[in-house]
Amino acid sequence: MNIKPIVKRINLLIWFLLVPAGFFYSLKAYPPHFSGHIPELLAFLLLTCIVSAMPMVINNNPVFISQWVALSVFLNYGLTIEMLFSQIAFIVLLLRLRVGKEGWFRYLINSQMFFVVSFASGIIYYALGGETGIDVLNGPLSFILAATYAVLSYLINQIVLFVYFKFLYKYNEKFFDKSLLWETVTTVITFPIGFVLYTIYREVGISALLFVGIPFASLSIILNLYYSSQNVNEYLQKAAEIGHQLAERVHVNDVIDLFVQKLIEMLPVDFAYVLDVVNREELVLIRRIENGEVKPNDLPPLRKNQGISGIVWSSKKSYLFSAKKEWWHYENGYLPTSVESVMGVPIVRNNEVVGVLILASRKKRAFEKMQLMIVDILCSHFAVAIENAKHYEITKEYSERCPLTKLYNYRYFESMLTAEFTKLHQFERKLLSLIILDIDHFKKVNDTYGHQSGNEILCELARRLEGLTGGRGTVARYGGEEFVILLPDMEKEDAYDTAERIRKTIADMPFTLKEHLGEEKIPLLVNITASIGVAAAPQDADDSLALIRHADRALYVGAKRAGRNRVAEYVK
Repeated sequence: MNIKPIVKRINLLIWFLLVPAGFFYSLKAYPPHFSGHIPELLAFLLLTCIVSAMPMVINNNPVFISQWVALSVFLNYGLTIEMLFSQIAFIVLLLRLRVGKEGWFRYLINSQMFFVVSFASGIIYYALGGETGIDVLNGPLSFILAATYAVLSYLINQIVLFVYFKFLYKYNEKFFDKSLLWETVTTVITFPIGFVLYTIYREVGISALLFVGIPFASLSIILNLYYSSQNVNEYLQKAAEIGHQLAERVHVNDVIDLFVQKLIEMLPVDFAYVLDVVNREELVLIRRIENGEVKPNDLPPLRKNQGISGIVWSSKKSYLFSAKKEWWHYENGYLPTSVESVMGVPIVRNNEVVGVLILASRKKRAFEKMQLMIVDILCSHFAVAIENAKHYEITKEYSERCPLTKLYNYRYFESMLTAEFTKLHQFERKLLSLIILDIDHFKKVNDTYGHQSGNEILCELARRLEGLTGGRGTVARYGGEEFVILLPDMEKEDAYDTAERIRKTIADMPFTLKEHLGEEKIPLLVNITASIGVAAAPQDADDSLALIRHADRALYVGAKRAGRNRVAEYVK
């Protein structure tokens, strides 16, 4: 609710010009009728406060169900008393919703809205010839005018609400929404109660408030319970849908991003932190969202009982704080100073905490206990989805990577080469170069220093190749001591230069052997060489098999047979 200070000052000025003047005019033009009825008046005020303290909150808006009392007060005592009671009623409502002094502007705006609704409805009623303090059942005209006042009050209230939310708060909600439906239903139910209260009060006096008030209190409780159950069911349905969506994601980062996104959409979250338990020793930040922006995970790890996150981890319990005064003495973690409400939930898998979720808002009492329950359920879905995604990524890596060098294996390379040729044929790629490399006399290295040393050379060569390609190509282990480098959109001449740079680096920089067969376990430096073949598409080949075959021919015919330790390109 970001309203500019100038707008607040203008509305404050409007209040001073409108409300006091309206009360003064009402008092002079339509003086109240309560002489000798102070106890009854106070009883009506008490009933108004009780009813105001039991609102229903729908779509984050309180549905005010005190219209029936307002109707009876207006018909009994006139416009001025009804306006005064309405002002008291909204104050009780905001106090019930725990709007503190920092929300003074809401008091100001609600005062204006309640005044406009009361004043406009009453003035129109009087202009149509309506009177107060009469028996509305004596004639059809009196009843019709009283009913007209009730309808006007309802319609003006909806129009005023829509205008204020549309132009002041900039909410782009439709006029006919769920809140309007509930407001209409409660109005249809409660206005007849107002007529009944007014009629019985004129017959039996103050005891009418008990006859009508107790049944209404029961009705209010029932409506609140019904709406709460509906709200819980909607949240549970959302949680189930989100759980299914999380289960469909197969990558860890996708699961985390979807989880945080759905929480921010569902709850008033300004800050969100997802932390992972590492080695059962510390909490490491894996996702950090602040004011809707993804921030770097560069904050230090946390220990058990350090900050709210550490407390959630150590206790395995969820925590809900409504204001800073409830949590500030715990916190030495990540929460900014502007935070008020905090929700901390453990992410549990197999009865062990594997992570912690922290949600925070600048608003006081931003989260409800029911929402904490829903987030707890979502964290269970999240824990399962993360574990499944990790298993998928590990399995995928095993199927695509060489377990020794950690490079892509032949299967992955073959699939990628086919995909690149598809792009080439669809003109999404212009060029495709391929380098095939084979270590010279590798069998001699194994025989002299042992297979462990041979593996060390393969691993170190793999790291060098990745560094030399600089992310421009894909390096894979083709088999044995052979490696391939796929270079999309690279000219054959540039690929040849790259291959020559690789060959020279291998030949000029010795390889370090730690696991050799020598008796003294000191590192040995060993020089090796490599022969390399280069081919390119579409100039050398029209399909993937032909490209491999021609690069392989350049390797063995142009490099190996020519003396090794050299680069050869395929020539038709």
